[in-house]
Amino acid sequence: MSTLLHIDASPLGEASISRHLSALFVQKWQQAHPDDKVITRDLTTSEIQPVDGIWVGAAYTPEESRTAAQKEALALSDTLIAELETADEYVFGTPMHNFGIPSTAKLWIDQIVRVGRTFSYSESGPVGRLMGKKATFLIASGGVYSKGTPMAPYDFVEPYLRAVFGFLGVDKTDFIVAGGAAAVMSGKVDRATFLKPFDETIEARFKQT
Repeated sequence: MSTLLHIDASPLGEASISRHLSALFVQKWQQAHPDDKVITRDLTTSEIQPVDGIWVGAAYTPEESRTAAQKEALALSDTLIAELETADEYVFGTPMHNFGIPSTAKLWIDQIVRVGRTFSYSESGPVGRLMGKKATFLIASGGVYSKGTPMAPYDFVEPYLRAVFGFLGVDKTDFIVAGGAAAVMSGKVDRATFLKPFDETIEARFKQT
Protein backbone atom coordinates (compact mmCIF):
# COMPACT_ATOMS: atom_id res chain seq x y z
CA MET A 1 0.00 0.00 0.00
CA SER A 2 1.24 3.48 -0.92
CA THR A 3 0.74 6.51 1.32
CA LEU A 4 0.57 10.17 0.27
CA LEU A 5 1.24 12.94 2.80
CA HIS A 6 -0.77 16.04 1.85
CA ILE A 7 0.42 19.28 3.47
CA ASP A 8 -1.16 22.73 3.10
CA ALA A 9 0.24 26.02 4.40
CA SER A 10 -2.02 28.72 2.97
CA PRO A 11 -4.20 30.72 5.39
CA LEU A 12 -6.70 31.66 2.65
CA GLY A 13 -8.99 28.64 2.85
CA GLU A 14 -11.17 28.12 -0.24
CA ALA A 15 -9.73 31.27 -1.83
CA SER A 16 -6.26 29.74 -1.84
CA ILE A 17 -4.65 28.92 -5.17
CA SER A 18 -2.14 26.48 -3.64
CA ARG A 19 -4.89 24.65 -1.74
CA HIS A 20 -6.89 24.28 -4.94
CA LEU A 21 -3.87 22.79 -6.70
CA SER A 22 -2.98 20.42 -3.86
CA ALA A 23 -6.62 19.26 -3.62
CA LEU A 24 -6.63 18.52 -7.34
CA PHE A 25 -3.35 16.62 -6.99
CA VAL A 26 -4.80 14.52 -4.16
CA GLN A 27 -7.95 13.85 -6.18
CA LYS A 28 -5.93 12.62 -9.16
CA TRP A 29 -3.60 10.62 -6.91
CA GLN A 30 -6.54 8.87 -5.26
CA GLN A 31 -8.01 8.04 -8.65
CA ALA A 32 -4.69 6.46 -9.59
CA HIS A 33 -4.35 4.75 -6.17
CA PRO A 34 -7.92 3.87 -5.13
CA ASP A 35 -6.86 1.44 -2.40
CA ASP A 36 -4.11 3.56 -0.92
CA LYS A 37 -3.94 6.06 1.95
CA VAL A 38 -3.73 9.85 2.27
CA ILE A 39 -2.48 11.58 5.43
CA THR A 40 -3.56 15.24 5.64
CA ARG A 41 -1.68 17.90 7.60
CA ASP A 42 -3.00 21.47 7.60
CA LEU A 43 -0.25 23.67 9.00
CA THR A 44 -2.64 26.56 9.65
CA THR A 45 -4.63 24.51 12.16
CA SER A 46 -1.72 22.58 13.67
CA GLU A 47 -0.42 24.14 16.87
CA ILE A 48 3.31 24.15 16.15
CA GLN A 49 5.51 25.99 18.61
CA PRO A 50 8.93 27.46 17.78
CA VAL A 51 11.93 25.32 18.58
CA ASP A 52 13.42 26.35 21.94
CA GLY A 53 16.37 25.40 24.11
CA ILE A 54 14.60 22.43 25.69
CA TRP A 55 13.77 21.06 22.22
CA VAL A 56 17.35 21.40 21.01
CA GLY A 57 18.74 19.79 24.15
CA ALA A 58 16.26 16.93 23.85
CA ALA A 59 17.09 16.33 20.17
CA TYR A 60 20.77 15.91 21.04
CA THR A 61 20.10 13.70 24.07
CA PRO A 62 20.03 9.92 23.48
CA GLU A 63 16.43 8.71 23.54
CA GLU A 64 16.97 6.42 26.52
CA SER A 65 18.38 9.33 28.56
CA ARG A 66 15.67 11.92 27.90
CA THR A 67 13.68 13.34 30.77
CA ALA A 68 9.90 13.45 30.77
CA ALA A 69 10.07 17.15 29.87
CA GLN A 70 12.39 16.45 26.95
CA LYS A 71 10.12 13.69 25.64
CA GLU A 72 7.19 16.06 25.84
CA ALA A 73 9.15 18.75 23.98
CA LEU A 74 9.77 16.32 21.10
CA ALA A 75 6.30 14.76 21.03
CA LEU A 76 4.95 16.86 18.15
CA SER A 77 8.20 16.48 16.23
CA ASP A 78 7.91 12.70 16.63
CA THR A 79 4.38 12.79 15.21
CA LEU A 80 5.29 14.99 12.24
CA ILE A 81 8.37 12.93 11.41
CA ALA A 82 6.36 9.70 11.66
CA GLU A 83 4.03 11.09 8.99
CA LEU A 84 7.00 11.74 6.71
CA GLU A 85 8.49 8.30 7.38
CA THR A 86 5.17 6.53 6.78
CA ALA A 87 4.42 8.27 3.48
CA ASP A 88 5.96 7.21 0.19
CA GLU A 89 5.13 10.51 -1.48
CA TYR A 90 4.48 14.10 -0.41
CA VAL A 91 2.44 16.91 -1.92
CA PHE A 92 3.01 20.34 -0.40
CA GLY A 93 0.78 23.30 -1.22
CA THR A 94 2.16 26.67 -0.13
CA PRO A 95 1.97 30.34 -1.04
CA MET A 96 4.92 32.70 -1.19
CA HIS A 97 4.93 35.13 1.74
CA ASN A 98 7.41 38.00 1.50
CA PHE A 99 9.60 36.02 -0.93
CA GLY A 100 9.72 32.95 1.33
CA ILE A 101 7.49 30.26 2.81
CA PRO A 102 4.79 31.11 5.38
CA SER A 103 5.85 31.19 9.04
CA THR A 104 3.70 28.12 9.77
CA ALA A 105 5.64 26.14 7.16
CA LYS A 106 8.95 27.25 8.65
CA LEU A 107 7.81 26.12 12.11
CA TRP A 108 6.95 22.72 10.61
CA ILE A 109 10.34 22.43 8.92
CA ASP A 110 12.12 23.30 12.15
CA GLN A 111 10.27 20.41 13.83
CA ILE A 112 11.05 17.82 11.16
CA VAL A 113 14.71 18.60 10.41
CA ARG A 114 16.13 16.62 13.31
CA VAL A 115 19.44 14.92 13.83
CA GLY A 116 19.15 11.18 14.33
CA ARG A 117 15.70 11.05 12.79
CA THR A 118 15.53 12.73 9.40
CA PHE A 119 19.26 13.16 8.93
CA SER A 120 22.45 11.91 10.53
CA TYR A 121 26.15 12.66 10.39
CA SER A 122 28.72 10.45 8.70
CA GLU A 123 32.45 10.82 8.15
CA SER A 124 31.71 12.56 4.85
CA GLY A 125 29.05 14.88 6.26
CA PRO A 126 25.27 14.90 6.85
CA VAL A 127 23.14 12.16 5.28
CA GLY A 128 19.39 12.45 4.73
CA ARG A 129 17.22 9.62 6.02
CA LEU A 130 14.12 10.18 3.89
CA MET A 131 15.60 8.54 0.84
CA GLY A 132 13.35 6.96 -1.76
CA LYS A 133 10.55 9.50 -1.23
CA LYS A 134 9.04 11.78 -3.87
CA ALA A 135 7.79 15.33 -3.25
CA THR A 136 5.62 17.61 -5.36
CA PHE A 137 5.51 21.29 -4.42
CA LEU A 138 2.58 23.42 -5.57
CA ILE A 139 3.45 27.07 -5.04
CA ALA A 140 1.30 30.17 -5.53
CA SER A 141 2.86 33.62 -5.69
CA GLY A 142 1.30 37.02 -6.17
CA GLY A 143 3.95 38.07 -8.67
CA VAL A 144 5.89 36.19 -11.29
CA TYR A 145 9.29 34.99 -10.09
CA SER A 146 10.17 32.45 -12.77
CA LYS A 147 13.69 32.15 -14.13
CA GLY A 148 14.62 34.99 -16.44
CA THR A 149 12.13 37.49 -15.03
CA PRO A 150 13.22 40.66 -13.19
CA MET A 151 11.85 39.27 -9.89
CA ALA A 152 13.53 35.87 -10.14
CA PRO A 153 16.29 36.76 -7.60
CA TYR A 154 13.57 37.31 -4.98
CA ASP A 155 12.28 33.73 -5.10
CA PHE A 156 13.46 32.02 -1.92
CA VAL A 157 10.65 29.45 -1.87
CA GLU A 158 11.68 26.88 -4.47
CA PRO A 159 15.45 27.04 -3.72
CA TYR A 160 14.79 26.71 0.02
CA LEU A 161 12.37 23.78 -0.27
CA ARG A 162 14.62 22.03 -2.77
CA ALA A 163 17.61 22.46 -0.42
CA VAL A 164 15.80 21.37 2.76
CA PHE A 165 14.20 18.28 1.28
CA GLY A 166 17.38 17.41 -0.58
CA PHE A 167 19.25 17.64 2.73
CA LEU A 168 16.76 15.14 4.17
CA GLY A 169 17.37 12.72 1.30
CA VAL A 170 14.37 13.56 -0.91
CA ASP A 171 15.95 13.95 -4.34
CA LYS A 172 12.84 13.28 -6.45
CA THR A 173 11.13 16.67 -6.47
CA ASP A 174 8.68 18.38 -8.80
CA PHE A 175 7.68 22.05 -8.66
CA ILE A 176 4.58 23.61 -10.19
CA VAL A 177 4.52 27.37 -9.60
CA ALA A 178 1.37 29.42 -10.16
CA GLY A 179 2.90 32.87 -10.47
CA GLY A 180 0.85 36.02 -10.88
CA ALA A 181 -1.98 35.06 -8.53
CA ALA A 182 -2.37 38.68 -7.40
CA ALA A 183 -4.26 39.31 -10.62
CA VAL A 184 -6.90 36.82 -9.47
CA MET A 185 -7.11 38.37 -6.01
CA SER A 186 -7.63 41.83 -7.52
CA GLY A 187 -10.24 40.59 -9.99
CA LYS A 188 -8.18 41.43 -13.07
CA VAL A 189 -8.07 37.78 -14.17
CA ASP A 190 -10.79 35.16 -13.93
CA ARG A 191 -9.85 32.48 -11.38
CA ALA A 192 -10.78 29.54 -13.62
CA THR A 193 -8.83 31.01 -16.52
CA PHE A 194 -5.77 31.52 -14.34
CA LEU A 195 -5.94 28.01 -12.89
CA LYS A 196 -6.50 26.20 -16.18
CA PRO A 197 -2.84 25.74 -17.29
CA PHE A 198 -1.76 24.64 -13.81
CA ASP A 199 -4.68 22.21 -13.50
CA GLU A 200 -3.74 20.79 -16.89
CA THR A 201 -0.12 20.39 -15.80
CA ILE A 202 -1.17 18.35 -12.76
CA GLU A 203 -3.56 16.23 -14.79
CA ALA A 204 -0.84 15.60 -17.38
CA ARG A 205 1.50 14.32 -14.66
CA PHE A 206 -0.94 11.52 -13.84
CA LYS A 207 -1.64 10.68 -17.48
CA GLN A 208 2.08 9.99 -17.85
CA THR A 209 2.16 7.50 -14.97
